Amino acid sequence: MSARYFYPVVVIILVLGAGWFCIAQVANKIAGRAPRVYASLQDQLVYEPSTDLSEVPEESSQSMHLYAVGDIMLSRTVADKMAKKGNDYPFSGMKDILQQADAVFANLECPITAGRHIEAEELSFRANPGVEELMADANISAVSLANNHSPNFGNDGLLDTISYLDAAGIASTGAGEDLDQAEQPALLTRNGITIAIVAYTWSSLVPASYGASDTQPGTAFMDIANMQSAVQRAQEMADYVFVSMHSGIEYTYTPTQQQIDFAHAAIDAGAELVIGHHPHVVQNIEAYKGKYILYSLGNFIFDQMWSQPTREGMLADIEIDSQEGVTGLDFVPVIIDDYARPRPATDKEAEPILERLQLDKVACPCTTQTADDA
Repeated sequence: MSARYFYPVVVIILVLGAGWFCIAQVANKIAGRAPRVYASLQDQLVYEPSTDLSEVPEESSQSMHLYAVGDIMLSRTVADKMAKKGNDYPFSGMKDILQQADAVFANLECPITAGRHIEAEELSFRANPGVEELMADANISAVSLANNHSPNFGNDGLLDTISYLDAAGIASTGAGEDLDQAEQPALLTRNGITIAIVAYTWSSLVPASYGASDTQPGTAFMDIANMQSAVQRAQEMADYVFVSMHSGIEYTYTPTQQQIDFAHAAIDAGAELVIGHHPHVVQNIEAYKGKYILYSLGNFIFDQMWSQPTREGMLADIEIDSQEGVTGLDFVPVIIDDYARPRPATDKEAEPILERLQLDKVACPCTTQTADDA
């Protein structure tokens, strides 16, 4: 080939090669930021890297995994099982899993205070002092006290609970000696990322005396204006703000309009994620303005053995990136055995629980795990 044609051909080859190299680098970086692949439940949810992550250059962002679980009630028949089978019995089936998280968040559905024995049929709960150490040992790092049972043993019982949790190193939110304290967030800092969690409960569930005020201990009642102000204040303390809401109709699979409105308002105010409790069964998740709402995680430790759905719950593994917020949601369905002890569900047990999440209606970075995957 003459020099007249050789040099132009070489130049064209070099330009095309450089272009393909740049495209490949951009594709690798994008794949590295979004390694999860979502498919509908009918096609089975999968979790696989879309590229060899070992070849992706390290980025400056960090991540943390926060596990969120449902209602924890350590009273009534659960307490009786602990007395017979050992105090650690309720946590023994899930402790190894919980300890894999950077932090764990739950709804604590009982005050921790000294007092009388609680019978199986009672609707006022009380857990013995010392359970907070069991919770801390299971890596439960923060709890919501904004629910309809935290004040069951009065102001003293509520303030005892906060004191015991503080001594065990467990952050709490949603209740306090006054409304200002009740609206203070629980702060969790892991791997250079700080998450603030604020919590609220539906006032219709309880007597008015359960609500905190400027001069009265109690729980933070659901008020959209108050919540949005609390979210905005919490944004000054943390990288991301999560909102916990205790609301809805018990034993129903569909969120009420009140749940939906409150959760949407939380996202509108700047919340990164909303986590729901109270229905005692798993409800669906929703994507709203690019953020996610977990309307109810169901029970986690509870003695409601009278129906299959109340024996079911969900552990949500929430992956939080320091620069991009929530980048992954992994769901682990759980089953409660013997009135007290949750464990990972098998594939067969998990199927109806996962169906209630309605993941096929939500395009999200979601995966699922069951006991059969272990």
